[in-house]
Amino acid sequence: MSHIGEGLSRPGWDEYFMQVAEVVSRRSTCVRRNIGAVIVKDKRILATGYNGAPSGLLHCIDVGCLRAQLAIPSGERHEICRGLHAEQNAIIQAAKYGIPVQGSTMYSTTEPCSLCAKMLINAGITRVVYEDPYPDNLSRQLMKEAGMIVEHFKPPAGN
Repeated sequence: MSHIGEGLSRPGWDEYFMQVAEVVSRRSTCVRRNIGAVIVKDKRILATGYNGAPSGLLHCIDVGCLRAQLAIPSGERHEICRGLHAEQNAIIQAAKYGIPVQGSTMYSTTEPCSLCAKMLINAGITRVVYEDPYPDNLSRQLMKEAGMIVEHFKPPAGN
């Protein structure tokens, strides 16, 4: 007797949640980089976020990107961006709906910047799994100092 799905490999938990983060990133309205984030605890998704403008405001895909217009390198001058980062939006969504995130894991398609690292630390997120590196050594230092578990996810071959 044959079974449906026979021969298919079932993703591990990190792979599964990173795939969810990738799907979430498709909602991004950033013209420079599409990022998705998922907060998980006990193998349950608590909140998701993608990078884009605050609710109700025009998006960068509509009005352009000031950082791109000024040729500001990646990892610099976050304060002049009209968008929020995916990690920030995930934390905000959890807070908005009263979902505690202490002791959870953040899956992100890109390594958190130092602004997001500080928020993750104060939110009580204890583990970060990311796929693409980000040029922010301060972020790495802060998360290490806070004792966070930070893991660079590498998709299995063939994905």
